[in-house]
Amino acid sequence: MENAAPLASVAEVAEAIARVDTIVDLEQLRVQWLGKKGHLTRAMQGLAGLDPEQRRARGAELNQQKNAIQDLLEQRRAEIDQQVLERRLASESIDVTLPGRNAVQGALHPVRQTLDWIEDYFARLGFDVADGPELEDDFHNFTALNIPEDHPARAMHDTFYLEDGRVLRTHTSPVQVRYLAEHQAPLRMIATGRVYRRDSDLTHTPMFHQVEGLYLDEGASFADLRGLLADFLQEFFGSSSLPVRFRPSYFPFTEPSAEVDVGCVICNGEGCRVCKNTGWLEVLGCGMVHPAVLEMAKVDQEQFTGFAFGLGVERLTMLRYGIHDLRLFFENDLRFLRQFA
Repeated sequence: MENAAPLASVAEVAEAIARVDTIVDLEQLRVQWLGKKGHLTRAMQGLAGLDPEQRRARGAELNQQKNAIQDLLEQRRAEIDQQVLERRLASESIDVTLPGRNAVQGALHPVRQTLDWIEDYFARLGFDVADGPELEDDFHNFTALNIPEDHPARAMHDTFYLEDGRVLRTHTSPVQVRYLAEHQAPLRMIATGRVYRRDSDLTHTPMFHQVEGLYLDEGASFADLRGLLADFLQEFFGSSSLPVRFRPSYFPFTEPSAEVDVGCVICNGEGCRVCKNTGWLEVLGCGMVHPAVLEMAKVDQEQFTGFAFGLGVERLTMLRYGIHDLRLFFENDLRFLRQFA
């Protein structure tokens, strides 16, 4: 190597490198020329026996040769890597026209399915679907709904209060208040979304979903309310003969008020653990909108009357699908969720 002309030596190496097809062979060639015992290394070690001028000229020549060989090696390595990648891609190519294997079908969450069904039902009847903030002020969550200062619903043990006095809304009724402030009667709307209360057991969670409806029109009556809810429940549970009954109750924002029951869909009214052997299941609350609420919303009570109703989406979902533990909705267990695909 020491006596070889630089250009001839680089040309020889270039030919050898061009014939190499694998990284292993390329590495052997690198060691042969540039390794600790390689040709160039030995040539540089021989520089010590030359006079200064020859050493300077020969050293520069060997460094040029070394740099040229390193560039050739790196270039060939990149070429080999690219060839290996292309062969691998060709061997692992996928025929995208073939059918998929083990495809898992996704599905909407059962609560979302129920919400979609309810929204679709009322949309077909001309109801608007509205939403509002989940962080509410005292006025919209309580005062505007005729809930007095000493009402149990305001208690700390039932409501999540923030330091600034706002609350996590305890129902979707505040959406109705905001909707009334922006729309004039006659109107029909439902408010859907998450609500929050301090409660957690088999049938309650701190967060759940509600749907509340509001109907204002000339001559709106309790009979209209009964007919609407009976049709809704019978269609929801898929039975035109489903028994529906209304029981007198109390809500601050409606008067008169009622609780609505359906014949137990688990035991067909014969009595079971779910209905506590009564044959009936409570599913929602309703009533005629309280005059105080209409007055606060500046609705002309001489011309318009209205009714409102509210229901828990998780409860209806549990009854529809025969689910006995509310917490299953929020545990994200795929074995449970896949049943609703």
